[in-house]
Amino acid sequence: MPMFVEIRTYRLKNGAIPAYLKVVEEEGIAIQKAHLGQLVGYFSSEIGPINEIVHIWAFDSLDDRERRRSALMADPAWQAFLPRIRDLIEVAENKIMKPARFSPVGGETSHF
Repeated sequence: MPMFVEIRTYRLKNGAIPAYLKVVEEEGIAIQKAHLGQLVGYFSSEIGPINEIVHIWAFDSLDDRERRRSALMADPAWQAFLPRIRDLIEVAENKIMKPARFSPVGGETSHF
C-alpha cells in the first residue's frame, strides 16, 4: 500500500521553542494524534537553521490525509488550541513526500 509522509517545518520566533514544545506536549499533540493518526517524529533544530520545529506524519493516501486534516481543522478543541501556537510561528512550510519502492520507511518492504 502506498504511503505518503507529510513533513511540516515551522520557523519560530527567536527563543520560542521551549514555550511551543511545552504547549504542544501538554495539549496540542493529543488533539493532533486523535485525528492525524501516525506520528513519525517531532523534532526541534539543534544544528543548522535555528528555531525550527519539524513534525512528520504518515498517511495511507492523499485522500486519507485530506480527510484527517479536515477533521482536525473542524475540531473545536483544535480551533481553541491554535491561538496558543499561532503567534510563535513565523514561517510554515509543508511537504508531501512519496517513498521510493526501496525506502526503508514507507517502501514496499517497509515494516513501518
